[in-house]
Amino acid sequence: MAMPKKAGVGLKADHYHEILEQKPSMGWFEVHPENYMGAGGPPHSYLTRIRENYPLSIHGVGLSIGGAQALDIDHLDRLKTLIDRYQPELFSEHLAWSTHTSGYFNDLLAAPYTKETLDVVCAHVDQIQSYIGRQMLLENPSTYIVFQDSTYSEIDFITEITRRTGCGLLLDVNNVYVSCVNHNQDAHAYIDAFPIDPVGEIHLAGHAEDFGEAEQRLLIDAHDRPVIEEVWQLYEHTLGRTGAVPTLIEWDNNIPIWAELTAEAQKADAIMERITGSEEIRDVA
Repeated sequence: MAMPKKAGVGLKADHYHEILEQKPSMGWFEVHPENYMGAGGPPHSYLTRIRENYPLSIHGVGLSIGGAQALDIDHLDRLKTLIDRYQPELFSEHLAWSTHTSGYFNDLLAAPYTKETLDVVCAHVDQIQSYIGRQMLLENPSTYIVFQDSTYSEIDFITEITRRTGCGLLLDVNNVYVSCVNHNQDAHAYIDAFPIDPVGEIHLAGHAEDFGEAEQRLLIDAHDRPVIEEVWQLYEHTLGRTGAVPTLIEWDNNIPIWAELTAEAQKADAIMERITGSEEIRDVA
């Protein structure tokens, strides 16, 4: 089952029954593997039935690829077991870290863009791809600080990772917007400079807005509301460079009703068709 160049949504327990009963016209579903690492139970029962009818993407949040510590082999083994079981069309993880000594932080934290970090990330990506036996997509982060000791720009850092490891990229357009607003940068210029050829998936999401020091605008990648108009516009600009790419609507908190979530996916499909003229989108929708 090939991954269609259409919009998909995150698979949530709130929507299991509607999906199985209605069999909606949805391009694909994404799951966080950490929610399915048990040996059995209801989550696997539902996922097995949904997998029979839809392509699947597995999007990890727990490997701490940017962390200085060695990867958790037990976690990596459970991930491989899950991927072997469900054979997803895509697998991705984050350019971030979440572990330190014996602790685990329930967040995706930014890393400095230095040669030392680059070597660690590349070694981890190589280890993951070798262990799992397939290419991984690496997601650009949403960031709230800039490290003074960084010696690479984010784009140069990401580009070098792809060159050294052969991994693909997951381009999170909302993360681009969030980071660029937070750091007073041009989001369209970021997309123009991003390495497009390795991009195998796009993410869209909603974000929260707060204010930092001196009442400076601060955006937070919250995944708890609809995509805003400025991010939709940036998505259009992105598609002008990438062409049609499988696009996920990320909505992980304050889960909406199924109709509201599917409306976001339908909007992404409509934009993709208008910008790229994709026959695949027209035929399936």
